[in-house]
Amino acid sequence: MGKAGFGSRVVNFLVDTLLIFGIAYFFNHWWDLEVMYWHYPYIPFYGIFFITIFLYYTFFESIFMRSPAKWLTFSKVVNKQGKRAAFWQIIVRSLVRITIIDCFFIPFFDKPLHDYLSLTEVVEA
Repeated sequence: MGKAGFGSRVVNFLVDTLLIFGIAYFFNHWWDLEVMYWHYPYIPFYGIFFITIFLYYTFFESIFMRSPAKWLTFSKVVNKQGKRAAFWQIIVRSLVRITIIDCFFIPFFDKPLHDYLSLTEVVEA
């Protein structure tokens, strides 16, 4: 069970981001109709996008230990001992992913900030 490579991590990011964008785009248009007809409070697209990121990763990684892109690259999320990550670790991962500074820590920690703060690893399945 080796660490997932940098290429796998990039593919994970790109595929998951495209899926998240599609989900957020669909939900944004649906929510705009609710705002127009039922006068619900308006939520800008970036708010819906960030909520979708949090819910997407929390759902998939807490239940399946992987997101759809991680299925594609045969990788999964584990704790430092190689076992299933705790729910609090998944919550931390999902929250830190919303920050725009997440990827800038790769040169310092050799992994993104969400892996470092949540004490998790992405490994080959």
